[in-house]
Amino acid sequence: MESPMLATQRRDTIAARIQSDGRVLVAGIARELGITPETVRRDLDALERAGVARRVHGGAVSASRSSLVETGIAERQDANAEGKRRIARLACDRLLASGATSVLLDAGTTTAAVAAELVATWPGAGGPRLVVATHSPAIAQLLAAHPSIEVHAIGGRIRAVTGAAVGAQTVLAIAALRPDVVILGTNGLDATGATTPDPDEAAVKSAIVAAGRRVAVLADATKLGEASLVRFAALEQLDVLLTDAAPDASLAAALDDAGCEVQVA
Repeated sequence: MESPMLATQRRDTIAARIQSDGRVLVAGIARELGITPETVRRDLDALERAGVARRVHGGAVSASRSSLVETGIAERQDANAEGKRRIARLACDRLLASGATSVLLDAGTTTAAVAAELVATWPGAGGPRLVVATHSPAIAQLLAAHPSIEVHAIGGRIRAVTGAAVGAQTVLAIAALRPDVVILGTNGLDATGATTPDPDEAAVKSAIVAAGRRVAVLADATKLGEASLVRFAALEQLDVLLTDAAPDASLAAALDDAGCEVQVA
């Protein structure tokens, strides 16, 4: 029989992971700790009773998370940074290396990782021209230093929590564009589609989806299976999902039914 102290230590480890990553998956924790999925489920049930976690399909999220919770960009910057870098490299390799010459880049920390990857890898002076439009002042400033990238900054009211331009002016400017590819972030992605907590952000993201010839959504593992307050795209509106972990079976089936390709970094 397992000692209570050992169970407590293991649950403390899982609780710390939930607090740092926002979400854990049963299969991942089982592999990492060398325990059975049934043991992980019991531990997660215990953490839910203690008010630390909230059980969701395939794992658990922090009890503090809800459809209205929206962390600031500074807080999200370092969350799963390696996963975001892998997704960014995949986005540049698969989406931009395929011949796209114009991109509409959403605001967010994963899309900022795409911008950083572009600055590091896109050919310099004399190289092919790439046009990037974005409603993120920080991303626009980062890209503007590159000699072969032409940046179009989209204006509007800047939301402090995300650093993104929003509002009617932003939506109208995006509606006038028709880029080769749009690259979006999301707060949640489940079988109902892609979601975000704020209606103004959702309106801008919906306009981005409508503008793109090809629509790519970036979502690290913490976003999969999650849902925020406002849906900005159905799965059928998304051409490709770029992520750092394979979706669980139910989400994978929904994405396949919707014709959305999944690429895992």
